[in-house]
Amino acid sequence: MNGEASSKFLFPFATSTNFRVPSGVDLWLNRVMQAVLLAFVGEIYEDLELWYPKLRLEEAGYTVRLAGTELKTYQGKHGYPATAELLLSEARSADFAGLLIPGGFMPDRLRRDARVLALTREFFEQGKLVAFICHGGWIPISAKILRGRRATGSLGIKDDLENAGAVWVDEAVVVDGNLISSRTPVDLPAFAKAMVQFVEADARTRSAAKPAAGAAGAAGAAASERTSGRSQLVLKKGMLRGVLK
Repeated sequence: MNGEASSKFLFPFATSTNFRVPSGVDLWLNRVMQAVLLAFVGEIYEDLELWYPKLRLEEAGYTVRLAGTELKTYQGKHGYPATAELLLSEARSADFAGLLIPGGFMPDRLRRDARVLALTREFFEQGKLVAFICHGGWIPISAKILRGRRATGSLGIKDDLENAGAVWVDEAVVVDGNLISSRTPVDLPAFAKAMVQFVEADARTRSAAKPAAGAAGAAGAAASERTSGRSQLVLKKGMLRGVLK
């Protein structure tokens, strides 16, 4: 949900001509969106690779929404269900703080969906978290965002990662900018910890940047008002001189 849509949801009586969102609400909405992450889900996803980081993020105070090609319950590789609450076709990167891509057989299917690849690129280009584990790396490979970046994944896709231009690193978790990757479910503790650390640091950075930008805008408006006031004062003095002659 973007800022405009969020405002309309919270204030349905608002119109563009007679209503302004109360001061501070936009900042609050931004903070809410910074606390929500998106995760891809589909048939035969890897159960642990979705649920472990999802629960760890929720434990840290974040929300993880599951998006699929259909609003339905998908079965994991080991039979655990996961229900998509959002259509991939309607998901917007602007509404989320980051993206989780679990492995399993799911990524090989979703990588053929143009919307999935576009969403992945959007998260990456906005500097937001793109976290993938095991065979989840197939989606960033097809999104063409790995060239020159350090990454890891299942040994079975090592060649695919390198052919996509990534620098293969055989470590439990690899962090390169806003890309976080891990190899297998054995690495999940390090993977989830790195995700939480990234979104917490990113939220602080973005929150600090917004007030600074707002202060700069307010200072500009105040300067403009002072200039306008001086102009009016000069005009009034000129008019007064003309009257006294």
